[in-house]
Amino acid sequence: MPVDSHLLAVFLVTSIIAMVIPGPDMLFILGCGMRGGPRAGLLATAGVATSEAVHVAVAAAGLAALFAAVPVAFTVVRIVGAAYLIYLGVQTLRHRRDVDVEPAGVSGRRAYLNGLLTNLLNPKMVTFTIAFLPQFIDPALGHVWVQFAILGAVLIALEFLVDGTVGVLAGRIGDWLRRRHTARRRLNATVGTLFIGLGVRLAAER
Repeated sequence: MPVDSHLLAVFLVTSIIAMVIPGPDMLFILGCGMRGGPRAGLLATAGVATSEAVHVAVAAAGLAALFAAVPVAFTVVRIVGAAYLIYLGVQTLRHRRDVDVEPAGVSGRRAYLNGLLTNLLNPKMVTFTIAFLPQFIDPALGHVWVQFAILGAVLIALEFLVDGTVGVLAGRIGDWLRRRHTARRRLNATVGTLFIGLGVRLAAER
């Protein structure tokens, strides 16, 4: 199997938990769905997913070559990535009370382009991709770029599954989020703790 089955299982669980927490991408897609209907919500999801594909491809091309040329670089990236995940967890806990929903464009075309450009030009998303995906790569299995491709495909599929559903059901979910601020704060606290725990575990690995 080109990907370690245990790492893949952890990747699936972690990605799903992270995606169901209302973050910038989900709130953007939610706004598109609320303003432009299900089609706009789906196209906004497609825009975000397209940018994620670009991020994954860049990370795979650059990091796979780097790991092959300088094996110790994998350890460095893992440690830096673990530190960044801890940082994200702390930031999520600090801002767990932030519940604003940003409005978005109305037309499907604008929703797609905004989703593409907003996520593509977001340095935090680039850094997150570089920090997150290598945690689930096993260089010992070889074909690092194939592992990146598989994990990237899974990530994009989950993007459509989770955020695409949010886009289609935007009106109902928007009402729920506006009424359930306490629930969202608790979810943010959960994901913040998750990222910190994952970062500590990864930093402790040899």
